[in-house]
Amino acid sequence: MSVFPESFLWGGALAANQSEGAFREGDKGLTTVDMIPHGEHRMAVKLGLEKRFQLRDDEFYPSHEATDFYHRYKEDIALMAEMGFKVFRTSIAWSRLF
Repeated sequence: MSVFPESFLWGGALAANQSEGAFREGDKGLTTVDMIPHGEHRMAVKLGLEKRFQLRDDEFYPSHEATDFYHRYKEDIALMAEMGFKVFRTSIAWSRLF
């Protein structure tokens, strides 16, 4: 059985569009992923076959809540440390910066 060396950096990564949530907070602007709904229209919107220029009240948009890392980052990072992570990579949505 192979064993990882002691120097191996066990860790994980998150992408902003999959984790941040808080879609209307912190002066965040809209991104293309914010327009992609869950459900039957998802692939058509994602592939550009159905153009969307406004959000619809009757649809759910997964990126708007995601895993709510924006609000829960401290407890999420503590859980990663508890799992033995030595490294963690994340990203911040560009639409929060510009």
